[in-house]
Amino acid sequence: MKILLQGARVICPTSNTDSIQDLLIEESVIAQMGERLSTDGVDKVIALTSDQWVIPGLVDVHVHFRDPGNSDKETTASGAAAAVAGGFTSVCVMPNTTPVIDSTPMILYLLNAARPTGIQIHPIAAVTKGLLGEEMTAMGTLKAHGAVAFSDDGRPVAKASMMRKALEYSRMFDLPIVCHAEDCSLFGNGVMHEGYYSTVLGMPGIPSVCESVIVARDIELVRYTGGRVHFAHVSSKESVSLIRKAKEEGLPVTAETTPHYLTLTDACCQDYDPDFRMNGPLRADDDQAALIQALIDGVIDVIATDHAPHTPEEKAMPFDCAPNGVIGLETSLGVMLTNFYHTGKLNPTELIQVMSSRPAEIFKLPQAGRLEVGARADIAIVDPNLEWTVDPMTFKSKSRNTPFKGQTLKGRATHTFAAGQLLFSLESEQSEAFC
Repeated sequence: MKILLQGARVICPTSNTDSIQDLLIEESVIAQMGERLSTDGVDKVIALTSDQWVIPGLVDVHVHFRDPGNSDKETTASGAAAAVAGGFTSVCVMPNTTPVIDSTPMILYLLNAARPTGIQIHPIAAVTKGLLGEEMTAMGTLKAHGAVAFSDDGRPVAKASMMRKALEYSRMFDLPIVCHAEDCSLFGNGVMHEGYYSTVLGMPGIPSVCESVIVARDIELVRYTGGRVHFAHVSSKESVSLIRKAKEEGLPVTAETTPHYLTLTDACCQDYDPDFRMNGPLRADDDQAALIQALIDGVIDVIATDHAPHTPEEKAMPFDCAPNGVIGLETSLGVMLTNFYHTGKLNPTELIQVMSSRPAEIFKLPQAGRLEVGARADIAIVDPNLEWTVDPMTFKSKSRNTPFKGQTLKGRATHTFAAGQLLFSLESEQSEAFC
């Protein structure tokens, strides 16, 4: 089948493309790009305007699909549906499932579950067996079967000796260790950022040093071993400072943060709404300011969602009893467009870079993050000016735990193609809802 996307602003950071042109999809690949392409033999023409963007499908390198083990929260199918509704065509799933993704059979299970979804779902395998921090997984074998990184996310690699060993072994396979930076001895029974609001609200706090002390440790281990580390869900100004210095030194260190850390703070916890509880916690204004500046400066490489579904019943618990985590696949682009593109903090190329091209580069996903002739047709069409209100009840995700509920956002994906197949159309969704 041939589909012609006609007359939009085509933006791709990897090829320095930003111009009004057409793009022809033939079967699963991009067949042509250019001005006024012929419609001869085309099966479907999607006429767009110069105000709409055609971009590489978004890439999220940090999601939890809860598969296997917690299908009441999310499945691979529902997680993939949420992804394409948000403009994502590639995701990397974390291994803290039940059982843990720490063996070849579990990798194969995940890839088999991913196949019908149409999108690219890449396993991040565990660093240690069972996430217990005691025995390292067979990294070479896991990579050979599809693992793109290693992480004990949900838990830190607590022992420095184990983290050293993991960095040394992963270096042989040129894959990153994704670091969940948290010193559990400092975390204690904390449920939110330790500061003014935790004191006022009478909630046990999580100090920012809980994160930054592990960031400092792992940077030193990177310096010693030459391994690669990618810091997940960075939330504190101290961590930003350490990562900035490591990059200036030329160490193989990368980092991600999330839309919620960039746009929300611990002040949001004043109503005790568990949808604002996450780990690391929402932090203070000066932490947020440091993260924003780090994103603008390129110290933060990647925007990830840390999409963490929970059932409504779980999140209906009191704040200090509810589980950590928020979902983000269906709001990430809208939040970033609203708060960074429309405020002039990032231009379109910079925004797409951190949400598509750069994560694909760091995690070595060659079929993601680019628009060029011959490339896999993983494409999102974006209307950056479309205003919409976040209604969790319309989500494709099985879960509803978003801190952005009720917010009016400006900009969203209207179509998502994966391997040339149209998997999401906002117009079709709205038509079905109306009927």
